[in-house]
Amino acid sequence: MSEETRSDLYAGLAAVGPYGVHPGHALITMVEPHPGHEYAYNRWYEDDHYYAGAMAMPWMYAGRRWVATRDLQLLRHPEKSAIAQPVTAGCYLSTYWITEGRHADHMRWTVAINKRLNRDARVHHARTHVFTAFQDHEATVYRDGAAGPRDFHALDHPYAGLVLQVVDAESPQRRAALLDWLRGRHLPRRLRNSPAALVTVFRPVPLPGDRMTYVKQVEGVDTRLTLLWFLEADPRDCWEEHFSDLDVPRELGRTELVAPFIPTVPGTDRYVDRLR
Repeated sequence: MSEETRSDLYAGLAAVGPYGVHPGHALITMVEPHPGHEYAYNRWYEDDHYYAGAMAMPWMYAGRRWVATRDLQLLRHPEKSAIAQPVTAGCYLSTYWITEGRHADHMRWTVAINKRLNRDARVHHARTHVFTAFQDHEATVYRDGAAGPRDFHALDHPYAGLVLQVVDAESPQRRAALLDWLRGRHLPRRLRNSPAALVTVFRPVPLPGDRMTYVKQVEGVDTRLTLLWFLEADPRDCWEEHFSDLDVPRELGRTELVAPFIPTVPGTDRYVDRLR
């Protein structure tokens, strides 16, 4: 294909399809670098993969990396988690927003580019994907109503921390009831006078069959919800009061992970020596 033909294709693609700012989809990926590879993993991800494997791709328009130092890992609950075994596994979290209605287009590109990155030896394999899933947006609940940043700003706004919460409904039929309870009752109540400015709620979708083999197929696609709590305070300063008891009613489901993170400092190895 000639360079002129490729340019024409880009011009045609830009003229059609959704192009709003709403985060209709997300990639949420929690990863554990293998012991002894922490610095190499951090530099590979920040210097190459965050851009070539994520932000440079079509329709992925915002991203942020987060880290859980050892003291933050030890705050996680429940101890017996269906997400992380042990519950402290997964010290890096990356979150990305994808334009609503563009998930399928993005997936075609991301599978192709990751095959190319593998072929060109630009993938760091000394890592384990603890929780990696593309997800569809279900709800956003705000503490302050119309005031403050919106969900599409959340990965660019300088929030001081983030709490990842993963909940499983008792059955696929009960997930709608769980979502209604979260959106209508639980989250508005918990956000009142909270250090969290907003919570986004997503549901995971299956990965394509031609995904990279080092990423396992998504579990719980019929029962699971993923919540991201965006904090205006360091989670260590507000954990006991606001997040140590996060759970859902037994008749609706079970919380499988509540995990605090702080933002990484791009271009540095800050916090890498505090992961173990």
